[in-house]
Amino acid sequence: MRISERIVVALSVMGFAFAGTPALAFDGTTVGQDSALPVASAPPVGSAGALRKSAPTNNSLSALQYAAEDGHPIAQWKLGRMYAKGDGVAQDDLRAFQYFSRIANAHAEDSPTAPQAAVVANAFVALGRYYLAGIPNSKVKADAERAREMFSYAASYFGNADAQYDLARLYLDGVGAPRDPKYGVRWLGLAAQKGQHQAQAMLGQMLFNGEHLPRQAARGLMWLTLARDSAGPEEIWIKDSYNKAIAKASEDDRAMALKMIEHWVQGRRD
Repeated sequence: MRISERIVVALSVMGFAFAGTPALAFDGTTVGQDSALPVASAPPVGSAGALRKSAPTNNSLSALQYAAEDGHPIAQWKLGRMYAKGDGVAQDDLRAFQYFSRIANAHAEDSPTAPQAAVVANAFVALGRYYLAGIPNSKVKADAERAREMFSYAASYFGNADAQYDLARLYLDGVGAPRDPKYGVRWLGLAAQKGQHQAQAMLGQMLFNGEHLPRQAARGLMWLTLARDSAGPEEIWIKDSYNKAIAKASEDDRAMALKMIEHWVQGRRD
């Protein structure tokens, strides 16, 4: 079964995308629990840390290529990332796309708990991002609907937090699908609960400003603080959002946000 057929099957049951997980309010809290506190959840399937520990070096290129040709998804993923970034090889988005496609075609139906599930889910995310922008001078053209299919599959079947964030952005902006802020915020909440810091930043902005959600300044500040602490140096928008919110927040909001963060951190440790 080719990747397109698998995605069609998966999307035909999208109404069950949230089945088996706690019901989430649109602010990312779990319905039926104390809404004054964030609810900690398990880390996303296949954390990035596991991938970083096995990052390839230039000396391993030949071995990776051999393993990739033999069908090993982790080797294919590493090579895809190397070509996407130009890390030890000439940067080549089309070649990266081809490696990611091989993973998706061969492993779309793997169990979400399989050892290689992380790289399979991330391959779908990478493909979705390529479809959003297209690849110049190639047959891979910008196709927002196709991108949404890729994100939807990784977000619903594998529970991938990055896919959930990217999918939320599409629904919030009306790209590749009709604009649906409620559905977008729900995906943001799922990703934020898993620690996806960009989702945390967007959700924090919305809650603090009362955009698409009833205003909850303390909770918004909590998410923005968590996002700021995880943001990379290039993610200026996250730090700017936090600085604007903290400057406007009352002392009560700041104190409540700190309590929420303490609860969140403790929950992640338990």
